[in-house]
Amino acid sequence: MSRLFTTASLTSGVALGLLAQAGAAHASSNMPQMDFSNPLNGSQVVWLVIILVVLYLILSRWALPGVGAVLATRSQRIQRDLDAAHAAKVEADAAVAELHAAIKSARDEANAEVARATEAAKAAAAEQAAALSARLDVQLEKAEAEIAAARHQALTAIRPIARETAALLMTRLTGQALDEAQLNQGIHDALAARGLA
Repeated sequence: MSRLFTTASLTSGVALGLLAQAGAAHASSNMPQMDFSNPLNGSQVVWLVIILVVLYLILSRWALPGVGAVLATRSQRIQRDLDAAHAAKVEADAAVAELHAAIKSARDEANAEVARATEAAKAAAAEQAAALSARLDVQLEKAEAEIAAARHQALTAIRPIARETAALLMTRLTGQALDEAQLNQGIHDALAARGLA
């Protein structure tokens, strides 16, 4: 406190000295506020310095600490907000990384499941194709056997009919009955020419 008054008195003394010099220089210029030979002007300067010192003390003891406290509180709040924002960013980055990992894992799992399903479908299709092919082979063999049997039966049935028809035609056309061996040989040659023998 005493240092403050010492500084204030030195400052006011220097200010009065400077004002006195300036007042002497400007006294001739008709500026009465700078005429320090008048005792009223000197007392005004002293009161001005006293008022400024009191104002400085009031501001430094009351207003400036309040402003400093507000600035400190604001700085702390800003720092807390920045720390909270940084923590939220770290959490968000972690959540995004976790989300990307979960998406990649789900994609890999889905691709693996699709590959397993594709392989299972291919295996099932191959099994069904093999079973169908075997069943069709059996049916084809059975049908070929039935066709061969029907053909043999038809050929067996056609020979007597062909023999009777040929004998009847030859008898009517030539008036003579043919030899049984010649008739059988002719029927055999005719069927062989058509690929039926």
